[in-house]
Amino acid sequence: MTEAKHTRVARRGRIFPEIQWTEEQFAQWKAKQDEFYQRCKPIFDLVRPELIKTHYNWYMAVEPESGEYFVALDEMTAIKMSSQKHPKCPVFIFKINETGVAGTI
Repeated sequence: MTEAKHTRVARRGRIFPEIQWTEEQFAQWKAKQDEFYQRCKPIFDLVRPELIKTHYNWYMAVEPESGEYFVALDEMTAIKMSSQKHPKCPVFIFKINETGVAGTI
């Protein structure tokens, strides 16, 4: 018996090529994201010194409209806690450490 050879075709390009953002659309999206971050950051900075002592490397979901925040050991739990109380509101996730960065680059 002969073995069948598997040949994989490398697919290059966009997943949805019909969706193309202009530079203006991307700049608007980026400005909106930055504005949302600027509303959430003061809330995080206010409570970070206390939380860093007791919840180091935990996650914090900040809902800027109400000023409420939710702390949990993992980010999905923090998001779920926030969405239970504020179902339609977006949140920003911070990691409770010196930088507040909740991801990898």
